[in-house]
Amino acid sequence: MNKDDPLLALVLTFAPLSLMTIGGGVSILGDVRRSVVDQHHWLSGPGFLDVFAVSRVAPGPGTLIVTLIGWHVSGWLGAVLATAAIFLPSSLLVFGIAYLWHSHPGAIWQRAVAKGLAPIAAGLVLSSVFSLLRDARGGWVAWCVALLAAVAVSRTKAGALALMLAGSVLFLGLAVATGQV
Repeated sequence: MNKDDPLLALVLTFAPLSLMTIGGGVSILGDVRRSVVDQHHWLSGPGFLDVFAVSRVAPGPGTLIVTLIGWHVSGWLGAVLATAAIFLPSSLLVFGIAYLWHSHPGAIWQRAVAKGLAPIAAGLVLSSVFSLLRDARGGWVAWCVALLAAVAVSRTKAGALALMLAGSVLFLGLAVATGQV
């Protein structure tokens, strides 16, 4: 494989990101978007949002977005390699850490690691949100609805379905009222 091979590019893009999924797959969406849209130009910004939306309505982990990207870049083989690249390195790392973690129960370094990774995970998730909203077709209305949904999640016990319905109605109402629809 040469360096311009799209299959190699998929693996070299997603394997390192696999090791950064602290806080779950959503934590790397900003970096996935930068790589796919800005660096490799495999998708446009709105195209990335479309693939993201499809990946979110499909059952399974959010990182399955890379399967769709792999499919877009190189068909079946691209989908398989991208999926392996995003899941295999982090799975091996978790296996090794779990073994080490259970070999030293109650160690002080375990609390330090857990407390240290929490703000990193929160920051990565927040950067992913900003990255996705940057390409949102709804402009400032989408930003307002996202902010209100975040406040609602933190202040109420509303379920995801109720928040999605309320957000959709609010978005449509604001978009119609401001002439964006």
